[in-house]
Amino acid sequence: MSLAVLHSRGLHGLAAPEVTVEVHLANGLPSFTVVGLADTEVKEARERVRAALLHSGLDFPHNKRITVNLAPADLPKESGRFDLAMALGILAANGQIDAQKLARYEFAGELSLAGHLRPVRGALAMALAMRRIGSSRALVLPEASAREAALVEGLKIHPAAHLLDVVQALVPDESAQGLPTLVAEKRACAASFPDLRDVKGQSAAKRALELAAAGGHSLLMVGPPGTGKSMLAQRFTGLLPVLSEDQALESAAVLSLTGHFDVSRWGQRVLRTPHHTASSVALVGGGSPPRPGEISLAHEGVLFLDELAEYPRAALEALREPLETGRIVISRAARQAEFPARFQLIAAMNPCACVAQLP
Repeated sequence: MSLAVLHSRGLHGLAAPEVTVEVHLANGLPSFTVVGLADTEVKEARERVRAALLHSGLDFPHNKRITVNLAPADLPKESGRFDLAMALGILAANGQIDAQKLARYEFAGELSLAGHLRPVRGALAMALAMRRIGSSRALVLPEASAREAALVEGLKIHPAAHLLDVVQALVPDESAQGLPTLVAEKRACAASFPDLRDVKGQSAAKRALELAAAGGHSLLMVGPPGTGKSMLAQRFTGLLPVLSEDQALESAAVLSLTGHFDVSRWGQRVLRTPHHTASSVALVGGGSPPRPGEISLAHEGVLFLDELAEYPRAALEALREPLETGRIVISRAARQAEFPARFQLIAAMNPCACVAQLP
């Protein structure tokens, strides 16, 4: 057949809307066109897909007019997550793999020129979106991304290291072996953050930290340099209760959007420590497409602002609403994105010069 339809997922905030990848081969002047509001890195997939197919020993239709449509057309597409779906769509439209098997899966993965699969951002968000709508499809991902997605129960996750691993499972042959299914064990990780017991003295400060942890309060520590404010703040996370499974998944999903999630730290609260030169956009998020800021990356964890008095006033004022609502809505002219931002604020600062000179 000359038309193949595959399924993948994009990213819009913490949501992962479904993207239909349509690949059509037609007679005419040879070309490779990608349409559907694709960003630059998506359009560059043409060269990655061509090189990956040829290097893997697969046929590339050089004499065909190739059109790849990423639907819906009004949803921005970014990153190389659609490389794998494009390559498989070309093979299916060219009759090299079984197109009927494609409907059972959703694909995401960036291709190297040699055909190896590289991890993609937001794998955990994709898995959560599929569970939310009750999708019956299996999810095919690069191995590193599959370990993230496997943390979501109730889904079939298939890891793959190379393009050929996926192709061999989809060839029109009854003897073809299917993709392996990844089963991840959720184990509570040992805490790797410093312990408050290591601090000698500072009984008043320790008591303040305990009260803040018990009541979910924000805390400001004021004192001269070298009195241990940063040392105490770095140990505050160890006082907080263990995350529930839903809290851990939501925290990990936000970190996965920026590629900061580490499976070995599953279930641990996050401690984010931005520099005092951070702007309001760096703290609350922004950009095009919108990306989460430090307050969202610290979701269900701790945001430590050292040298609080040195932060720009606009950045501190931007923290008011997220501290009250536990979320941040980033509005741009084209679209709007919402991120969770339920964090505990710990700040430290030096006293001003006039206070320091008092007897």
